[in-house]
Amino acid sequence: MKKYLSRLLVGVTALAAVACAQAGAIDDAVKRGTLRVGMDPTYMPFQMTNKRGEIIGFEVDILKAMAKSMGVKLQTVSTAYDGIIPALLTDKFDMIGSGMTLTQERNLRLNFSEPFIVVGQTLLIRKELQGEIKSYKDLNSDKYRITSKLGTTGEMIAKKLISKAKYHGYDNEQEAVMDVVNGKADAFVYDAPYNVVAVEKAGAGKLLFLDEPFTFEPLAFGLKKGDYDSINFINNFLHQIKHDGTYDRIHDKWFKNKDWLKEME
Repeated sequence: MKKYLSRLLVGVTALAAVACAQAGAIDDAVKRGTLRVGMDPTYMPFQMTNKRGEIIGFEVDILKAMAKSMGVKLQTVSTAYDGIIPALLTDKFDMIGSGMTLTQERNLRLNFSEPFIVVGQTLLIRKELQGEIKSYKDLNSDKYRITSKLGTTGEMIAKKLISKAKYHGYDNEQEAVMDVVNGKADAFVYDAPYNVVAVEKAGAGKLLFLDEPFTFEPLAFGLKKGDYDSINFINNFLHQIKHDGTYDRIHDKWFKNKDWLKEME
């Protein structure tokens, strides 16, 4: 009888340990009362800092709706993009919500939700190159200098598909764009939603937007490996808002209406 009870206690302890191990980011956020999301707030119109110092944007509003559905508050944790995965893995926040493309390389380190939007890489080029540069293929020569933001798929794609061009990356998008505006670089490689805003906001009439995407890039939320309960919750949340009108309302606010530009510096 004692052996049976001992084995039973061991089994219960093991099950408890498994249950604790399975408690994921969403469960932790509910217990804490806050959903902590790591993001680099420089990616218009997904996450950016307005002139009042507030982090706003399309992805931010989706995350606010997610936090509300959980009955918790959203806490954004500003993190440099090239260190955002290590920060997640060392528990600086619960998940990544920073316009992150779901790539196979990243998927080896993280679990991802289903995509909440699909974008693609596009080009901002110097106006003087009109007619000379018609696609990314035309830039693939050592006579051109291209730029993007470090640690992003813009950098990855530039080095992979435009490898013959000289590359210089920056810690943020605005510096990279200004390199082209000031004639120090010939092209800026980045996601279409950012470029469509940047050509107006920072272009100063000196940039052309080649708006045909030349990559397929699903953006998704990143979590630690093995956190399937949280992935399940987030995916069901995304399905809900895409069918009840919430997603369309948020999308139109940031992509069809440019009033938010007045809030920026």
